[in-house]
Amino acid sequence: MWRNRNVWILLTGEFIAGLGLWLGIIGNLEFMQEKVPSDFLKSLLLAAGLLAGIAAGPIAGKLVDQYSKKTVMLGAGVVRAISVLFMLTAIETGSVWWMLVFLICLQVSAAFYFPALQAAIPLVVAEKELLQLNGVHMNVSTLSRILGTAAAGVMLVILPLNMLYILSLTAYVILLLLTWFLKIEEHARPERPAKTESKDHAGFKDVFPVIKKLPVIMMTLIMTLIPLLILGGFNLMVINISEIQDSSAIKGWIYTSEGLAFMAGAFLIKQINTKLKAYSILVSSSFLIGISQLLLYFADIPLLTIIAFLLFGFALGCFFPTTATIFQTKVPKEFHGRFFSFRNMLDRVFFQVTLLLSGFLLDSVGLQVMAVIFGIMAISMTLVFIAKFKQLPALDEPQKNIS
Repeated sequence: MWRNRNVWILLTGEFIAGLGLWLGIIGNLEFMQEKVPSDFLKSLLLAAGLLAGIAAGPIAGKLVDQYSKKTVMLGAGVVRAISVLFMLTAIETGSVWWMLVFLICLQVSAAFYFPALQAAIPLVVAEKELLQLNGVHMNVSTLSRILGTAAAGVMLVILPLNMLYILSLTAYVILLLLTWFLKIEEHARPERPAKTESKDHAGFKDVFPVIKKLPVIMMTLIMTLIPLLILGGFNLMVINISEIQDSSAIKGWIYTSEGLAFMAGAFLIKQINTKLKAYSILVSSSFLIGISQLLLYFADIPLLTIIAFLLFGFALGCFFPTTATIFQTKVPKEFHGRFFSFRNMLDRVFFQVTLLLSGFLLDSVGLQVMAVIFGIMAISMTLVFIAKFKQLPALDEPQKNIS
């Protein structure tokens, strides 16, 4: 795998793009703290961008299956780079509306880019290397997040806000250049009768029978909602913890601890999967996510806050490479574009719901009560899942059979 040129391009591109992304995210938080006083209004602003990404999902899935994955990634990269210009305009004018345009363009770009990326990964390595590559890819993404947030925190002290976005734009342009050098072999699909071919790219309705026939896919899709319950309002939670503890530094500690723990989980998942089944990994990770939220009842205590995010990060580091490998290996490749786009839309819808819910709860009951509510919901969802799906044969397959 490490001699594969495409692997190095994907990993390097992910690292550079991640730096740009997180410079922009920290810049967004800083801009909103200055211009938008209410947490609920912040969540509405972020949700508007997500809604645009959801709307683009169906056409994105069809295009990823119809056209070269590389071409779709390049097109999405151009839109992402252009979107930064709108944010620079927002800073110059002090207008939240220009930031909204930026968020919409960014999320539409993501709606095309990430399904294409997920569909491209199985095309650049052998199936037996997928779990390892997924883990490494997520670790690179997390490392870029740690460095990006740390660098952004320092830059906000010594540089004007627009410099963060100029650096972000530079990173996106470099990603475009790297993507251009990808060489992905996409084998021609077998000839089919004209009647079948006309419906070949009809949309998500072709994916639903595939999901229905594969209980492990349905099971995994449902399980992915549990971490999204917390991830939706993650940035809003970080801002509130910073306010509760009256510390700007705690934001950096939270992102760093969660990121390092994520990397540890993603690094160890290859060893863990030889001893535990996929089902056990997903359930255990979901319980850890719930426990981490319950610990945030003590969000006024810095040490317990860091422990909570360490648990949360480690759980995600085990959870996401496992789910990604299940999807890439169990879903037929000719449906990858539409499936990953559908999954992307499902994630965004639930992400949007939890984002708005987080904003509302933070304004109405506060962070600590909200964390307990989310913790109980995560654990309850896991228990319901165990009761309902434990008897499915697909869940008894060892993780090594899908890697």
